[in-house]
Amino acid sequence: DSFDILGDGVKELLVGRDDGVLEIYNFEGAGDPVLRYDHALSESIASIQGGCVGKDGYDEILASTYSGWLTGLTTEPVHREDGSGEELKLSQEMQSKISSLRNELEHLQMKVLQEREKYQQSSQSSTAVSSVPAFSVNDKFTLNKDDASYSLILEVQTAIDNVLVQSDVPIDLLDVDKNSAVVSFSSCDSE
Repeated sequence: DSFDILGDGVKELLVGRDDGVLEIYNFEGAGDPVLRYDHALSESIASIQGGCVGKDGYDEILASTYSGWLTGLTTEPVHREDGSGEELKLSQEMQSKISSLRNELEHLQMKVLQEREKYQQSSQSSTAVSSVPAFSVNDKFTLNKDDASYSLILEVQTAIDNVLVQSDVPIDLLDVDKNSAVVSFSSCDSE
């Protein structure tokens, strides 16, 4: 997206990447764009948009991730100070908003507990049928021309415990910075 998040009258380029990095580029003169800010999320960014969403007068960037989470970055200061350097107290409007959100969170937690108990009861009955939940997999297999390697990226809306890679030809697995996996090699029986 392009949006004037810095408030200087020139739109910045908002970039959301597959590796979860959100970047803001500024165009200074006729030169190349300059990276002004970046923020790393834990999963790939599906879409990004700039605008005024939460509070008038403060611009924000909203990013939607692969699993559906919304992340917002705002220009609103987190702490406001008066002339003496002491923090201002929250306004009545802000206190009521926080109270409302806490009540909603407690209600949702209670609902989750009820549904969990309901599932436990139904799964222990004699008529229960077990099934593997359906989930989508976001996968990419791309060639890196610089070092003649392929990058395999897998993203799932649940924890990935194991990934099995089987190949008819010998392969070398290279480690990358973001990798937290433990690699185990085993030879394959040709029959």
